[in-house]
Amino acid sequence: MKEADYYESTNGVVVMVEPYSQKEQIQQVVYRILDANLDRTREGLRIIEEWCRFGLNNVQLAGECKYLRQELAKWHTAEIRAARDTVGDIGTELSHPQEEQRSGIKSLLQANFCRVQEALRVLEEYGKLHNLNMGKAFKQMRYRVYTLESNLMGYQRHQLLWRSHLYLVTSPSDTLLATVESALKGGLTLLQYRDKNADDTVRLEQATKLRQLCHAYGALFIMNDRVDLALAIDADGVHLGQQDMPIAMARQLLGPQKIIGRSTTNSEEMQKAITDGADYIGVGPIYETPTKAGKAAAGLEYVRYAAQNSPIPWFAIGGIDANNINDVIDAGAERVAVVRSLMQAEQPTLVTQYLLSQLNRVKPQQESIQN
Repeated sequence: MKEADYYESTNGVVVMVEPYSQKEQIQQVVYRILDANLDRTREGLRIIEEWCRFGLNNVQLAGECKYLRQELAKWHTAEIRAARDTVGDIGTELSHPQEEQRSGIKSLLQANFCRVQEALRVLEEYGKLHNLNMGKAFKQMRYRVYTLESNLMGYQRHQLLWRSHLYLVTSPSDTLLATVESALKGGLTLLQYRDKNADDTVRLEQATKLRQLCHAYGALFIMNDRVDLALAIDADGVHLGQQDMPIAMARQLLGPQKIIGRSTTNSEEMQKAITDGADYIGVGPIYETPTKAGKAAAGLEYVRYAAQNSPIPWFAIGGIDANNINDVIDAGAERVAVVRSLMQAEQPTLVTQYLLSQLNRVKPQQESIQN
């Protein structure tokens, strides 16, 4: 017979407790670990599900979250729940400053995806001590969560692309960061970093700072031409010219969730870009511009063609500014890309707000498809 343990409770009564065997003690610890991480996983999934449901109105993503939560519940047995000891859990007092704040929806979602994935890994390993099938189940679930994260982040990128009506393409400037931030303050949600002459060290440094700035304001960051640099800094996508690598090759390198744009100057190039799988296209140059020196203007006729024939987002580009934007809008443009009109503006915030105010007068025909 095992020797009993005695201890004095808080009210002074001496209580006799039959001790657990070492095996039973380990089992109770494992149950506590499983209980805590089952709760952690379900809570994280619920936070993600709420955004998929109310923020994105996406039934597929919300449904996947719900399915995973219900699968988790099957493993959360009364036996495991009974091992819970919240009062005796030293982890309830542990915290970190990063847990106290979220800079936006993206950081909130990323934090909870990390929480879910880490908890599933714990469940996978400790689950093997309880039930071999549990370990296998949580391994498969962890891979489904990786896919869910990829799909959700990709969906958010593409949804923001559809909702972006003003696209700033940068040019070299001593006030690059300040100008971009001023435009972001004015409501800009889509930026392309373009510098054809800088060396890669400078490009990487500037692109990293711009990406961080864009994401702080909830905007998309696109790298011009260079798929390798886009990968290096985790850009939201890349913009390719007609002489750059094929879209299929860029897609293979970047994956399905990143954005790929293509410049087009005529209907043939437009149709090829769409067929090749571009997520958006540039349409232009509408007017002659030093940014595309020596390139003939495509004119407003190309805008009219794009308005009638492009099933994907397209941005009229080339010499567009506050003086002629309404002519471009009247020709059918719902989205425009600009360079000089913002990069050389004395008050980029005000110019951004004005351009957006003109574009917002137009009811986007395609945006409802994404909602």
